[in-house]
Amino acid sequence: MDNKSMADHLEEGSPPADPKADLDAAQSATSFDEVEEKRIIRKIDWHIVPVLGVLYLMSFIDRSNIGNAKIAGMDEDLDLDGMRYNTAVTVFFVTYSLFEVPSNIMLKLWRPSVWIAVICFSWGLVMTLMGLVNSYEGLVIARIFLGVAEAGFFPAAAYLLTLWYKRFEVQTRMAIFYAAASLAGAFSGLLAFAIENMDGVGGLAAWKWIFILEGLVPVVISFTLYWLLADSPENARFLTEDERRFAASRLYTETGYTEQSNSDRIQMKYIKAAFADWKTWVAVVCFWSCSIGIYGFTATAPTAIKQLGYTSANAQLMTIPIYTFVVITTIGVATWSDRPDLPGVTYFFLFLIAGGLFCPFTSIVTLIGNNLAPSSKRAVGLAILASVGNMGGICGSNIYLARQAPQYPVGYGTCLGACVAGIVAAIVLRIAYASENKRKAALLRDEGEEAVRARYSEQELVDLGDKSPFFEYTL
Repeated sequence: MDNKSMADHLEEGSPPADPKADLDAAQSATSFDEVEEKRIIRKIDWHIVPVLGVLYLMSFIDRSNIGNAKIAGMDEDLDLDGMRYNTAVTVFFVTYSLFEVPSNIMLKLWRPSVWIAVICFSWGLVMTLMGLVNSYEGLVIARIFLGVAEAGFFPAAAYLLTLWYKRFEVQTRMAIFYAAASLAGAFSGLLAFAIENMDGVGGLAAWKWIFILEGLVPVVISFTLYWLLADSPENARFLTEDERRFAASRLYTETGYTEQSNSDRIQMKYIKAAFADWKTWVAVVCFWSCSIGIYGFTATAPTAIKQLGYTSANAQLMTIPIYTFVVITTIGVATWSDRPDLPGVTYFFLFLIAGGLFCPFTSIVTLIGNNLAPSSKRAVGLAILASVGNMGGICGSNIYLARQAPQYPVGYGTCLGACVAGIVAAIVLRIAYASENKRKAALLRDEGEEAVRARYSEQELVDLGDKSPFFEYTL
């Protein structure tokens, strides 16, 4: 960036994208038959989705392993009585939420592969240092910085997926990517079980080794992302020149209109448009219906299982089947959607709770990602959704009260209310999107597509984004 301030840069923007050039490039792309097209998409799948999935796996492990550390001795060593544990869990979400939008703005100003590498290194470093804390106050400070470091990764990854896939292809890939969050619960329990055997090694308690070892992994991986993670189809090293043109063209020509180009530059007007879109704020309610329960569940499940009468080590292991079930149901539901005080009983219901909390999440994020344009507005909108939506973690971290164990009436009651609100919000969004589609279709039918198009320049259509009469919302 030059010597201008960021505010000036955002207000004036970089030179506007040339939608006509994008369309010309798309039309000149090499044609591939259906078999070759599937081969190229599989090639993209193997180079993009697993990398993002592994990163999200590590991210979710590092933000939620505090629950495993708690039953591994952290609560006694740091004297986490009363609401102290809840506070340590909560402060993460404060900074995590505040820094989501600025992070995705930086993503648009920098290359995604570089910015995501910075995020990955930062959260790994903070997590590693968390293993050195010796007081409650130190734990809280470390969690605050972990929120700053992790902020932006999820909306950045979700945005990156929209640069590679058509709108009705995104949700399945989003589900595979997000399933890593579910898998994190299983991995975290397994790793915690193994690491507990390191109690006393190097003079450190087992719970400290959980933080240190699970923090070093993302630090190491961050140095590989510049080469592993491709920013867009246009500069993917793993594709041939013809394949790059084809991968880009299939997105430009998805509906035949250039306003869906992803090459727009970040400008203040797009940021304002993202904040002004009421549908994103309604979707936040749907997000809350998942995030309140998810973060409350991940922070409490190991303790809840231990309270059923199991040892700490066995409680770590018994979280694994629950999260494995979540992985299967999350991917299954998303794939289908894209193609239109008895210990045993209590443990069984944990499966149903986890499955219900995780499955709708990918649909919410995909719905908003598909229905925001141009790409700068989408980047900011997804960050807003994640930012405000993840404030549900603040609620979820404080409704499962230790004194109410094992029934947790406040925790489960709050989650039920949030789920009902989420259902209502989802209905409102569907009605709103369908109504807008009908209005646009009527306009084009009554006045004719050519007459409507004649009113706008190509750049004006880019600026209109999803407000363009030619943009169809997905339901």
